[in-house]
Amino acid sequence: MSKKTNTSRRKFLQQIGSASLLAAAGPLTSFAAKEKAEERIIRYSRKISSNDTVRLAVIGYGIQGHFDLTTALKVPGVELAGICDLYTGRLEGAKELHGKEIFTTKNYKEILDRSDVDAIIIATSDHWHARITKEALKKGKHVYCEKPMVHKISEGMGMVDAQRNSNKVLQVGSQRVSSVVYAKAKELYKAGEIGKLNMVNAVYDRQSAIGAWEYTMPNDASPGTVDWERYIEGMNKIPFDAKKFFWWRNYKEFGTGVAGDLFVHLLSGTHVITNSKGPNKIFSSGQLSYWKDERNVPDVMTGILQYPETTDHPAFQLTLQVNFISGTGGQESIKLVGEEGVIELRGNSLTVKHSIMAKAPGIGGYDAVFTYPKVMQDQLMATYNQKWTDEDKKRPTKADVDFRAPQGYSDHLDHFTNFFDSVRTGKPVVEDAVFGLRAAAPCLACNDSYFQKKIINWDPEKMKLV
Repeated sequence: MSKKTNTSRRKFLQQIGSASLLAAAGPLTSFAAKEKAEERIIRYSRKISSNDTVRLAVIGYGIQGHFDLTTALKVPGVELAGICDLYTGRLEGAKELHGKEIFTTKNYKEILDRSDVDAIIIATSDHWHARITKEALKKGKHVYCEKPMVHKISEGMGMVDAQRNSNKVLQVGSQRVSSVVYAKAKELYKAGEIGKLNMVNAVYDRQSAIGAWEYTMPNDASPGTVDWERYIEGMNKIPFDAKKFFWWRNYKEFGTGVAGDLFVHLLSGTHVITNSKGPNKIFSSGQLSYWKDERNVPDVMTGILQYPETTDHPAFQLTLQVNFISGTGGQESIKLVGEEGVIELRGNSLTVKHSIMAKAPGIGGYDAVFTYPKVMQDQLMATYNQKWTDEDKKRPTKADVDFRAPQGYSDHLDHFTNFFDSVRTGKPVVEDAVFGLRAAAPCLACNDSYFQKKIINWDPEKMKLV
């Protein structure tokens, strides 16, 4: 094992020591948190044999592909085998970072044909996710596919079937589902910390050009440096457009807008906490408010999703919001609002605040009772005091919770660690094709609702439009 790997492991162990994680648990000492911390330490302490080494390749080496690879290579026993991208400059940059000997190509099929590749990261534009994933699984590769899992809802069941038929691991890249913070939120929710759930408010706002997908483009973008014909393969022919390649999230032909990029994070997190399979009614509204840069997807969108009652959770409403020119400066939060309190998740921390009603309903109705005749007032008060004790009239209290992950914690690293553990052992991943479809489809249905101006009905159990 290399000196670099050992150094990374020591640094990681310092960040995630079980003592620090338990100290972060707050008033509710968490056995689940302790077990998760110990599991993480064991995974990062064991030696990886050459037989357990995972050879990894990346298809789509843009912003997210680069970020994914950098994180994946921190996991012990993972080696880089190749990089595919349609832009020459990214392949040149990859060789500068990872060595001139690294295999690079603009043809993803050359990656899939390599016998020394065990697993693939797919971080292309959304319209290539399903096609490359199915081909990779058929070629016997394990797949980490960036969210959303599909570009269109109609591609979903094909992905589910492809995973089942391949017996290979498919994990979707919404990293929050592997977070210790979300595990803590799930534990608190399941324990009834906030009582019956009524609604979830989830927000992912931004206020920057980069955050609104106006990424810095290279100064040599041209048909000579970009394999445009391969990029639009299977589509109607359109002339080269650098924006549609480097800013692909801005166009529904290549991306899935704010719903597929950001709603899916919020919805995935909600699903893993509540153990939900998804909503049955979906409606959204939005507009193009600020970023009028030829994009054809909104920069402000709100989705309202109604979840049916199941054995795992009561009926509740999920509100999703994205605003790309937010005066807040940008924020991300999920608030689970129950009858007795609120669980709020922000980044690598969560808080629980309580407000519990007294058993006695109170009397007066904003002093309305005191507008009645005095005799009636006395009768009503006597009846009320006879029925309810002084204790019944008090609001119950419960200790609030403040949970923070250890300093330097990365749910992205945990998500990749879970993926490679599954590759080595065959254990199930949290975010497989079924989870991925149940997260992606309602978000894509928000787009359908926005463009078609109607309520979309979805069967979360059978995973199909109604």
